[in-house]
Amino acid sequence: QVQLVESGGGLVQPGGSLRLSCAASGTIVSNNGMGWYRQAPGKERELVAVIISIGITAYGDSVKGRFTISRDNAKNTVALQMNSLKSEDTAVYYCNANFGGSVLWGQGTQVTVSS
Repeated sequence: QVQLVESGGGLVQPGGSLRLSCAASGTIVSNNGMGWYRQAPGKERELVAVIISIGITAYGDSVKGRFTISRDNAKNTVALQMNSLKSEDTAVYYCNANFGGSVLWGQGTQVTVSS
């Protein structure tokens, strides 16, 4: 069974940077796209960034210019470089993937931006 495991979360001061990584384990039939979502307390889960199979990316408005998504198809991993972090970026970040037409979610990694 395919699973997604996030890593790289933690505590960082405003203006700092973090890099999240998501690795897939198990047999991957096909990788149709991967991305990151986040959910802050009391808020709905929102799109952070996605990267589709041909390399096209899309970002949520609140992170444009600050976050960069990348992926390694050979390793079935996706990363999120987060720069110029703000307090409002504090959330649980979830890895998302579409493998062989099936949508999968990781368990999430906590990112806390605080001074």
